[in-house]
This record gives sequence, C-alpha cells and structure tokens, in this order.
Amino acid sequence: MKPSAEIRIGKKMAGLGLTVAIAESVTGGLIGSRLTDIAGSSLYFLGGVVAYSNDAKVKLLNVRRETLARHGAVSEPTAREMAEGVRKCFGTDIGLAVSGIAGPGGATKEKPVGLMWLALCAKESTRSRSIRLSGNRLQNKAGAAEEVLKLLEEYLDSLTS
Repeated sequence: MKPSAEIRIGKKMAGLGLTVAIAESVTGGLIGSRLTDIAGSSLYFLGGVVAYSNDAKVKLLNVRRETLARHGAVSEPTAREMAEGVRKCFGTDIGLAVSGIAGPGGATKEKPVGLMWLALCAKESTRSRSIRLSGNRLQNKAGAAEEVLKLLEEYLDSLTS
C-alpha cells in the first residue's frame, strides 16, 4: 500500500530542510490537520491560517480588498495572494493556499459548486491552478485538501528531479 500524501510530503520536506505554512478557506483547517497527523511534522509545518471571511483574508494574509472586489474570494488572484501572505506571515520556504465553493450553496453561473483555486508560493515563484470537484460538501473539502497536498508534493518532486 502506498503511503499517504502527508507521509510522503513529511519525508520530502524533512529531507530538503524546507518549511511550509498554509492559508485555508474552504477546507477550514483540514490540510493543517492532515499534515499534523504525522509525528515530527513540527520540523517543517510552522502553522496555518483559516481565513474563511474576506475580512480575515485581508487582515491576516494581506489579500488586497481590490483583489476581492474585482475577482472575488474564489479566484486565482486571491489564492495567489493568500499563498504569498501566509508565506510572509510565517517566514516559511513555501506558502500554500486554497479557496473554493464546497456547496451546496454559494455558487454562481461563473463559479459553480466544486470550483477550487489552489496556490503555492515559493521564493522563486507563485504557481496556481483551478480544479472542479463534483462531490457533496464534505467530499469537496476533502478533495480540495488532497489536491493541495498533491500540488505541494509535485513542487517538492520538481526540486529533486
């Protein structure tokens, strides 16, 4: 059986000597919980911010009000600013972020239930991508957490290839 993403990430993070912090909105702390399920995670996981409201995104992560007004909370620019903000806040090598619509409400024609924006900020760049999940609320939250961990693992793999 293949080890879980958090186990694989833990080994890679510790091996590379890197640190990470997470800005979570839609997942409500689920990613931080998964990472801290692993003994020794304090070596690389420095903390997280659950910024569910727009005010929290602005005050805690330095997301610009203009970004939220123009693009909304569930958008590429917001996810990128969240990742950059949490990296700066904790002084980590990597900042991760996720914002999305878990459902069943909150969707619009342009932003359907299951739309998630993920971002990873490292010293050299910020990368982002959107995904579309099709489960219920809890499935969408779990799927978003899994995809953020996948994004982190892909980045870590790129450093060693």
